[in-house]
Amino acid sequence: MTLALRSVLAERALQLVQIHSVIGHEAAIADHVEAWAHQHYPPDEIVRVSHSLVVGRRVDARPTIALVGHLDTVPAHPEGNPPRLEGDRLFGLGSSDMKGALAVMMALAESLPRDTLPVNLLLVFYEREEGPFQESGLGPLFERVPELKGLRFAIAMEPTDGAVQVGCVGTLHATLRFQGQAAHSARPWQGKNAIHAAGPLLTELAARERTPVIVEGHTFYEVMSATLAKGGRARNVVADSFELNVNYRFAPGKPVAQAQADVFAFVGGRCEVSFIDLAPSGKLCGSNPWFQALEKLSGRPAEAKQAWTDVARFSELGVDAVNFGPGETAQAHQRGESASVSALRHAYDTLRALLTARP
Repeated sequence: MTLALRSVLAERALQLVQIHSVIGHEAAIADHVEAWAHQHYPPDEIVRVSHSLVVGRRVDARPTIALVGHLDTVPAHPEGNPPRLEGDRLFGLGSSDMKGALAVMMALAESLPRDTLPVNLLLVFYEREEGPFQESGLGPLFERVPELKGLRFAIAMEPTDGAVQVGCVGTLHATLRFQGQAAHSARPWQGKNAIHAAGPLLTELAARERTPVIVEGHTFYEVMSATLAKGGRARNVVADSFELNVNYRFAPGKPVAQAQADVFAFVGGRCEVSFIDLAPSGKLCGSNPWFQALEKLSGRPAEAKQAWTDVARFSELGVDAVNFGPGETAQAHQRGESASVSALRHAYDTLRALLTARP
């Protein structure tokens, strides 16, 4: 490993981790990336929309490949995790998800002979990935930069442990509302406890097995989980209302409408159901030559993406996309989040080889 490049990647990733960018507060890191872009690109190759950016030549005769990374992080844990480098580990909020990947993107843009590559390279940095589907910064970018809809290939640099992960599961959130009748908790027979009414459904949900679905030889798992609960008005009052948030992850190829129907079928009329966030699944692109080359260069077989990513958003536009990044899936959103510096170099080398190849 070239120590100079390893140091550049580590120090840049650390610098990015040190910039606070919890979802909804991405201005500072967007300013930082924009200032960097102006050092390496002409002004007409930099488009900023709110706190999201597209950097690179948007119209080019060569096939265009985009490296895509989000600028935001989830909120920090109360105990904290000070940004630092310790040996081969980078610590701090966003180190794995996904500021290490941003550092790789920037280093590639600096070092590659962009004008003579066999492909045209675009970089996409965007805000608000860690929130609801409709609030993502990618949507406004697609409207402002329609050339993104004509990409030949996109790589969402989410944490994948250095593997190419194909497709992504769709996700929806449903609010299940149970209605009851209030009563004094000393005389519960005079009311109807909405929390108790949810008991049978919660028991079934806890016993529900994951459902494997094979798509193009890759196994995805459909799962349904209660993730939030609230109800009741006082400790000595039988609850007259109770709500559950249920998150359903569904396999590629299943329409959102069918996923909603699955939730209705499970509930079976036992409570009110409303949907508050609907995000489609991402398609697989096994025949895409850039995917095939990336899989080979990664040195390992492609895997199913058992999570939602913006591969789904590109799929809706008809753009082939995969997930590939240096971050570690087990570290994403963790209290003591960290990332391997060696993995940054592996991602850099793999993507450099892809972008300079002539398939």
